Amino acid sequence: MDNFFYKIIRYLYWRLRWLLSKCKALFFQVFANQNKEPRYKYHKRLIPRAAIEALAAQPKISVIMPVFNIDLKWLNKAINSVKNQSYANWELCIADDCSTNEKTVRFLKNIQDQRIRIVFLKKNAGIAAASNEALKLASGEYVTFLDHDDELTPDALYEVAKKINETGAELIYSDEDKITPSGTYIDPHFKPDYSPDLLLSQNYICHLSAYKKRIIDALGGLRRGFDGSQDHDLLLRFTEKTAAISHISKVLYHWRAVPGSVAHTFSSKSYAWEAGQRALQEALYRRNIGGTAFRGKFPGTYRIKRTIKKKPLISIIIPFKNHVSELKKLIHSITTKSTYDNFEIIGIDNNSTEQETIDFIKAIQKQDARIKIFADNAPFNYSRLNNYGASRARGEHLLLLNNDTEIISPDWIERLLCHSQRDEVGIVGAKLYYFNNTIQHAGIIIGIGGVAGHPHKFLDKKQRGYMCRPHLTQNVSAVTTACAMIKSSLYKQLGGLDEKNLPIAFNDVDFCLRLREKGYLNIFTPECELYHYESRSRGQEDSQEKKDRFAGEVRFMQKRHQAIVSAGDPYYNPNLTLENENFWLK
Repeated sequence: MDNFFYKIIRYLYWRLRWLLSKCKALFFQVFANQNKEPRYKYHKRLIPRAAIEALAAQPKISVIMPVFNIDLKWLNKAINSVKNQSYANWELCIADDCSTNEKTVRFLKNIQDQRIRIVFLKKNAGIAAASNEALKLASGEYVTFLDHDDELTPDALYEVAKKINETGAELIYSDEDKITPSGTYIDPHFKPDYSPDLLLSQNYICHLSAYKKRIIDALGGLRRGFDGSQDHDLLLRFTEKTAAISHISKVLYHWRAVPGSVAHTFSSKSYAWEAGQRALQEALYRRNIGGTAFRGKFPGTYRIKRTIKKKPLISIIIPFKNHVSELKKLIHSITTKSTYDNFEIIGIDNNSTEQETIDFIKAIQKQDARIKIFADNAPFNYSRLNNYGASRARGEHLLLLNNDTEIISPDWIERLLCHSQRDEVGIVGAKLYYFNNTIQHAGIIIGIGGVAGHPHKFLDKKQRGYMCRPHLTQNVSAVTTACAMIKSSLYKQLGGLDEKNLPIAFNDVDFCLRLREKGYLNIFTPECELYHYESRSRGQEDSQEKKDRFAGEVRFMQKRHQAIVSAGDPYYNPNLTLENENFWLK
């Protein structure tokens, strides 16, 4: 009877926590976004002449603009945005794609500026072919592209030239925003530094992009047949030829958001989405990557389903203490839902005392030969428990998994393995939800809250989030080891999690950052989905001893990884806040 009442009380306790988390999520989604998020306002930046003259190299930049039947109001603004550049060493190369609007043709023919070169096509050829004709006019060392209804910021070409001087980059890209017909700036896209996996999920680079002309010429320019996503196709091919890629964390490009434009709504040009899918599929062929490109959940997004090369043994390491109902649920979800069957489960029992747990441990090992339970009866140390599990594992890959999780996607192991098998990849993390279907983990951002935080926390799983990022496979600085896969050899090479300095918190973040220091890419994939009933077993950081220990781990992280904490997470953006996890503006 006592046990019955205990279960009722426990049930009510967790239902109350669920209600509280639901209220918290609702607050962030409704009230916080309305009342706290700052409104975006673009501020024009004027560049002093002395700063321009101080540039050791002042490369000529050719601005490529295909034109077709555009409203003269927008065309004039686009051209003037080039003419008003602070940086003077530019040329504007225009190709009129056989416009049928006489006003457009007449306007172009009346332009009197030696820096503006124009060719008139006799037959409509499409945006890629027209851009290539404009490219033939270009004499600059670098080229950039401007749509006929968009605008460059006055400092755009100066910032590109400055970055070339600083880095020698062969591909430079900037942040961007949209401009409404009334002249209001909206929807700023503050981008991460170069993220090769994000580029396979979305053309996040887009505008403004400046390319070394020598490489573009070698590639044959833009390709016909990819109109609408010709820039994505070019970026995929271009990044295969150079690693000299640099990001300017400033808005340098304004997309004109007029009805019918891609800036207004990507789905208005579904052919562009299809062209992007084809461009990605061809990129996989060129790179000898087995897999298939699919369109993603939202227009303009994609997912790559990579082929599993072999079928290696996966060792799933699960530390636990008591809480047998959660452990049963997790193991049942693994053994009944998983479509990948070559795995072993290494359970690490840390001082379980409940008889029901002890009985379950004995029974489950007899029922399934893939399950082995080992005892570690020292005081709780998350790092040590996982390291002990790794020492007992036989698998080629380790899958670190918390006992308070539950599998959602049947192919969860495959979605982790398809990235973990890649030589250049360090660790791969999953998408985790609270049991009210709001996001608990979609990668980790360094610097939030002083050390690290979870972007899009408490966001409903159906919502897009910032630039669809929660739904895209991408490179990140760190992931949580509540569910993460890594090659066994790599785990051992790095010495596992830090048992001495980080027994409880931040050990996964530290491990991921050490992987990055070795040059590995860390990945978040939204295609591996689980529920995470966070810290049910361990409880909260509520005692003074726990608070002191946590403060010590914070100090260690800030000292050990001072460089990235100070410089900022390269997969975030300095224009975004470190005060919360919602991608708000700083």
